[in-house]
Amino acid sequence: MPGGLQAYCRECAAEYCRQRQEAKGRERNKSSSDGWASCCRACRAERNRISCFKRRYGLTPVESDALVAEQQGVCCICPAAPAEHVDHRHNTGRVRGVLCFSCNAALGQFKDRPDAIRRAAAYVEGIAWKPTLVAPGVYQLPS
Repeated sequence: MPGGLQAYCRECAAEYCRQRQEAKGRERNKSSSDGWASCCRACRAERNRISCFKRRYGLTPVESDALVAEQQGVCCICPAAPAEHVDHRHNTGRVRGVLCFSCNAALGQFKDRPDAIRRAAAYVEGIAWKPTLVAPGVYQLPS
């Protein structure tokens, strides 16, 4: 394929490759030593996902599945959506739980700042958090 990968795993495509080799002669892929990619795109993507979780969060697939099962498969913040994204503290890397895409993105936009999240919640509930001008250039935030 154009990206240098084969369409199927070596195991999945063994028979197809044998038939093709007999019909056309062996075609070589110059990017690998033996001319054939060791795995297909789907398997490579899964292998990369597993290694990424291990590297970033220290989680194996079993531990990740256990986190989701512990939460009954739903987001910790909005129990209406499925839990699919690992949430972690950006400064320590400690895993907090598994969230839906929207809640995980919202926390990321708030940069994990609890004060900003509390002000946003108050704003949504209708409590104005507008600063009051006390003196020229001096503002007071409501408590």
